[in-house]
Amino acid sequence: MNIPFVDLSRQNTFLRKEINQAIAEVIDSSQFVLSKELENFEKEFARYLGVKYCYGVASGSDALRLSLLASGIERGDEVLIPANNYVSSAFETLFIGATPVLVDIDEETYNIDPKKIKFKITKMTKAIIPVHFYGQPARMDKILRIAEKYNLKVIEDACQAHGAEYKEKKVGGFGDAGCFSFYPSKNLGALGDGGAITTNNKKIAQKISLLRNYGQIKKNYHKIKGFNSHLDALQAAVLSIKLRYLNRFNQKRRKIAKQYNQFLTGIQEIILPQELPNLKHVYHLYVIKTKNRNKLVRYLSKKGIRTQIHYPIPIYLQSAFKNLGYQKGDFPVTEKCAEEIISLPMFPELREEEIKFVVERIKFFYQKEYTRSR
Repeated sequence: MNIPFVDLSRQNTFLRKEINQAIAEVIDSSQFVLSKELENFEKEFARYLGVKYCYGVASGSDALRLSLLASGIERGDEVLIPANNYVSSAFETLFIGATPVLVDIDEETYNIDPKKIKFKITKMTKAIIPVHFYGQPARMDKILRIAEKYNLKVIEDACQAHGAEYKEKKVGGFGDAGCFSFYPSKNLGALGDGGAITTNNKKIAQKISLLRNYGQIKKNYHKIKGFNSHLDALQAAVLSIKLRYLNRFNQKRRKIAKQYNQFLTGIQEIILPQELPNLKHVYHLYVIKTKNRNKLVRYLSKKGIRTQIHYPIPIYLQSAFKNLGYQKGDFPVTEKCAEEIISLPMFPELREEEIKFVVERIKFFYQKEYTRSR
């Protein structure tokens, strides 16, 4: 049996008829940029999240950059981000001339550790970017209390957490802005790249509206310096269809995670993901930890099971970020996780027999390792 890490074809086949019809309607309209399809999706996604404003942009990275700018972050400012993170939030902070300041994570959730945030705050600190990593919401009440105390902006990176909830409220509406990616493999994925910014702040919404469209207040009247960053009509039309199924797909992910947890319980060498009370994890990734991770990855690959590591090299140990001045040992929890985490196959259409096959191979691997070690 060959088990893909993600198989997008299964979902696209299921939705093909609706998607084809939506694409045909966009082609017939010949309105591809800043279209009615985009307006409709923005309204639908805002309603789904329970926020006032939503603006589609070209990618999750653009969402982060425009949100930072719209929130007033400037050259020389410092922005707190989790050390266990993809490179986007650090890159976008650097690209606007600000400095990313890293904070170690909570090993239980893989998210930024609120207890460690205050030690990183200086007079230059202007914002926090909590990342709802792997689909598990960050501890927003604690983060928001810190932000209020020190007058910091909060920009949620919800690129892996479409539909995730913190105390029965969907992420993306807690901070000054929320950032989403619609990369094809996301919980809500397009047929290409795309992103969105959400906010309840009217001033930030108005600034984002300008920033994503060359700073124009109307055609050929440029009020501020801006960018060309639009979610195109084809992607917006597809996302509107997929949004109708997002809760169903997330529920399937949660069911798969529950099955993994049930079948893997009892293997002492593995630490399973935790869903904290009052949170709704949407399992963009199903991540376990084990000390002999690399051997397990190689073994599963030989058995036809595709896994991934998110992410094997912390951003501060990447050569692109050497000027930040960090070194190995600065963030021990992040480094420990980077050496032990492995993402198992996870997508809504994963079948129970495939889950059981993955689990059986993992159990067999550890039985062999136990026998060999005796």
